[in-house]
Amino acid sequence: MVMQVPLIRLQCGVNSYDWGKPGKTSAAAKFAAATPPNDFSIQEEKPYAELWMGTHPSLPSKDLETQRTLLDLVQDNQALLSQDIAERYGNKLPFLFKVLSIGKALSIQAHPNKKLAEQLHAKDPKNYPDDNHKPEMTIAVTPFDGLCGFRPLAEISHFLQTVPSFRKLVGEEEAKNFEDAVEGKETSDKEEDLQSNKKALQSAFTKVMNTDEDSLASATEELLKAAESEGSSFAGNGGPSNDGKELADLVVRLNSQFPGDIGLFVQFFLNYVKLEIGEAMFLKADDIHAYLSGDIIECMASSDNVVRAGFTPKFKDVDTLTTMLTYSYAPISEQKMTPVDYPYTTLNASAYSSSSSSILYDPPIPEFAVVRTALNKSGAKATFDGIQGPSIVLCTKGTGTISVGPKKEEIKEGYVYFVGATAELVVESATDGEDGGEGFVTFKAFCELGDDKGKL
Repeated sequence: MVMQVPLIRLQCGVNSYDWGKPGKTSAAAKFAAATPPNDFSIQEEKPYAELWMGTHPSLPSKDLETQRTLLDLVQDNQALLSQDIAERYGNKLPFLFKVLSIGKALSIQAHPNKKLAEQLHAKDPKNYPDDNHKPEMTIAVTPFDGLCGFRPLAEISHFLQTVPSFRKLVGEEEAKNFEDAVEGKETSDKEEDLQSNKKALQSAFTKVMNTDEDSLASATEELLKAAESEGSSFAGNGGPSNDGKELADLVVRLNSQFPGDIGLFVQFFLNYVKLEIGEAMFLKADDIHAYLSGDIIECMASSDNVVRAGFTPKFKDVDTLTTMLTYSYAPISEQKMTPVDYPYTTLNASAYSSSSSSILYDPPIPEFAVVRTALNKSGAKATFDGIQGPSIVLCTKGTGTISVGPKKEEIKEGYVYFVGATAELVVESATDGEDGGEGFVTFKAFCELGDDKGKL
């Protein structure tokens, strides 16, 4: 039976992990509480980390009205996904949409590519529960910071020269080999130089990741003393793209969360990135990262595979991590995304007069894209063209209505809706933005095959 009005309000689960934000400071918890199961109430001391929106079996979303899982609904009703997407992705949503509330560092990690994911799952399904890859996109809802991707090689060389405890862990021979290998070729685009640089980076990084406990403890003590005493001059004033005081404070902060962890030294290999509200970055499979703080919208291929090696009490797999990484190196600016106006949203006159917007974050993969829509005046309306694929809509601010055809529902902060393929979608604000700011904000994650995303 084909559902005539494919608009379904979802009840979504929230995971509690140690790195989450406590109680009502967690956006993930607040959003989950907007559509709670009968037994859910926010506990002030409990950390709430992730709100999951999708069909992933680890924490599937449910139809609020019938309590059937979204996975059941789309498997029974292929038209909700579209035939092409149902056939390509096995009758399930190809993406997993999340809100992360990060109170302290979550693990130094990477997500395996498709081939490696299949191998890890076959070999160790307990620690690698999926056979799918997991490229992901991060959009800041509050100010965010993290470690993402390997730094430009000149910055790593700078830290080897200015952070004695870091050089000690790398080892004098390994450090000299790295410096000799990359000198004068740090930004070369010749294939032979790229491969030589990556090999040198992998060797130095692997050496640090396999540091013994005694050496790590000694180096940590030395690093902390330097961070606490040197201030802005720490790490040679921070190097080309960082502030010395900021890096020193980061060492102290991370050590307070994970005392003596190898991650204290991994940060000298990785870009330290800050995102302001609305800024985004994309991480390919096999890209190393560690999120440190903030609330973010995250969209990824539907998978729960993580290879961890630091900042975590969970299972660590250093050998897999150090062999799987691409060892690509670049300024963080190359991982940040540039959103563009979304051409398949029509804003009414009220929306135009209030500087409302609808912008697209479109990563270079087919599984998902995300549209952020801000309506800044009561009565402002956005109409989304029907697309050949499914969507999930989350409201992160304000109140309004959401409608498909004759079905119109209330939507406000934390409400989540599933929208089936081909349905024209309308959202309307009932909130005025204060002082010209944003009043009503929604994020729409969707999948549509083909390059012209959003056009039916």
